[in-house]
Amino acid sequence: MPLHGQIALVTGGSRGIGRGVASELARQGAKAFVTGRTEADLTTIGEGTIGIRCDHTVDSDVEVAFARVTQDGALDILVNNVWGGYENSECKPLPMVPFWEQSLHQWDGMFTAGLRAHLTASRLAVPLMLSHRRGLIVSTTANLEPLPYLRNLLYDLAKNGVARLVWAMAQELSEHGIAAVAVAPGFMRTERVVEAFRRAGAADALDRPGGPGETPTYVGRAVVALAADARVIAKSGQVLEVGSLAREYGFTDINGAQPAPFRIPAAT
Repeated sequence: MPLHGQIALVTGGSRGIGRGVASELARQGAKAFVTGRTEADLTTIGEGTIGIRCDHTVDSDVEVAFARVTQDGALDILVNNVWGGYENSECKPLPMVPFWEQSLHQWDGMFTAGLRAHLTASRLAVPLMLSHRRGLIVSTTANLEPLPYLRNLLYDLAKNGVARLVWAMAQELSEHGIAAVAVAPGFMRTERVVEAFRRAGAADALDRPGGPGETPTYVGRAVVALAADARVIAKSGQVLEVGSLAREYGFTDINGAQPAPFRIPAAT
């Protein structure tokens, strides 16, 4: 259990990627705190995790969440996974329409509940890491290499903002032994994606051998590998693909497969 004794906080961890990351951190020995917007979101995350109700658009909620974490000691790992705005409640995909035809409600989801929430959590996490001169801050994001346009202006700005935030934090944290990285998974088989396939009458495609997508556990194993790497500071400031990390550290997805790094196709 390489993370035995470490304390982790996963924001937006009640489902999807965050849930997979929190479960893997707990499985490998970390005390994993998980935030969600409602108590109901936090009831079935997984054994070994501790739920904290928190709306990351409300600064006082975030401060209370970090106060709860500090009761158990210094923080070792922060995973910024909270996000919002790019998919609606009907599981419809991100609208690929010109920016002048888009609603600005997506801005609040992507920037207030997304990018700003990553910054807010990070600025509260760092003081809890400074005393022991080590720590890992991970933000989940989209793969930006070779930097295609993501075909939605707000989404493109937000995801590039996460990458820049991680790079900028790394410049200030390196002398303190704290690493800041972004982790980019591929096509994810989250609950939302599975539901979208079901509604489209294609749910069986996900269960076929070699079916599409990575599970949230694959991302969780990437975060565990980084957290257990004594030289992770060398990666600070980078956007790291889960598929590349799997090859470097030797982990697989739950089915034993090792999906290759995902590339977002350039717009045509």
